[in-house]
Amino acid sequence: MNFEQAEEYLLSLELFGMRFGLDRMHRLMTVLGLPQRRFASIHVVGSNGKSSTARFCAAILERHGLATGSYTSPHLRSFRERIEVGEEPVSEADFAAAVTRAAEAAQMVNRTADADDHVTQFEALTAAAYHELGRRGVEVAVIEAGLGGRFDATNVIPSKVQVLTSVSLEHTRWLGPTLEDIAAEKLAVVRDHGTLVTGALPPEALEIAERTASERHATLVSAESIDMPLRASGGFQHVNFGLAAAAAEAFLGRGLDDAALRSAAAETVVPGRLEQVGDRPLTLFDGAHNPSGASALAASLRDVLGERRPRVAVIGVLEDKDAAGMLETLLPYFDRVVFTRPGNPRSLSPATLVRWPRSWMAPRPRRSRSRAQRFLARASSRALTARCSPRGRST
Repeated sequence: MNFEQAEEYLLSLELFGMRFGLDRMHRLMTVLGLPQRRFASIHVVGSNGKSSTARFCAAILERHGLATGSYTSPHLRSFRERIEVGEEPVSEADFAAAVTRAAEAAQMVNRTADADDHVTQFEALTAAAYHELGRRGVEVAVIEAGLGGRFDATNVIPSKVQVLTSVSLEHTRWLGPTLEDIAAEKLAVVRDHGTLVTGALPPEALEIAERTASERHATLVSAESIDMPLRASGGFQHVNFGLAAAAAEAFLGRGLDDAALRSAAAETVVPGRLEQVGDRPLTLFDGAHNPSGASALAASLRDVLGERRPRVAVIGVLEDKDAAGMLETLLPYFDRVVFTRPGNPRSLSPATLVRWPRSWMAPRPRRSRSRAQRFLARASSRALTARCSPRGRST
């Protein structure tokens, strides 16, 4: 395959959706020669902050002299953005070769599988990532889980350190209806005698973390925010950087070099997280995808935007996200909103999105309206059907 064919192959697998379970992934790894065992690994799980924490951690380790790779999701423009070596996406040629090898392995696995149990897109992509990271000879890879942890395709690595960034209600259809259920699914990645690094957790999730660490004889480390100048925008990134530093320190088994830490802080870019992509007007990308992420975004807007007005939000949401919760959190911070549709088959239509705020407003008297409802009453809300040009982008 060439690069375009590799992306087309992965996009074709999207039609088969998502199927939990690690059996297909273990068989893929066997066919590929167990590439995930050729490098040490740090596994990052959580509801929010995974990609940022993974990127920061890889940058810190790279500056401590280790050949470092990472695997994150989702991507903004191209699947190959998800696999990095030395803080750079792999080349189109290397990506195509890795996907070709994964596709060959998937074909072998599928031969003995039922028609409804074939390799999924995320499994094929994860297999390609592990193959390429192993081929490139990285010493350590920082791996971001896709969804949950227990049955996530990434969970075939013998990770030395596991990071739980945060826990909030999300993907309840697959992970369970309570914070305890969701925490337990994510913490299933903790290995015996490993090190579990956590951020600030709700009491219910913290109890599960403490119990899991005790049962696995793992060391539990509580990370703290690091107040250091960051290139990445948003107050929430100081929390993520603190998690990354604690994970890197646990992996290295020694204190971190201050100059290396400051270099990682000053130089690491986190695409799609309050990322500035334009000046006139000031334009930012952010991938908040649940109410907790939306709250973190809202809390950082003043620091990034200052007193600039008007503030215009262009919002697209996928169907498995809590659109109502996100909109109720974000809308009070903007003067106008444009609802759009990302180029993803799971995206909600603008007509559906505009219906949510109207449903909040209808039943309540004026005085009892929330800030979001009052915003909708006075804002110029526009529903536009617009398709993002890059394929495979998700929000």
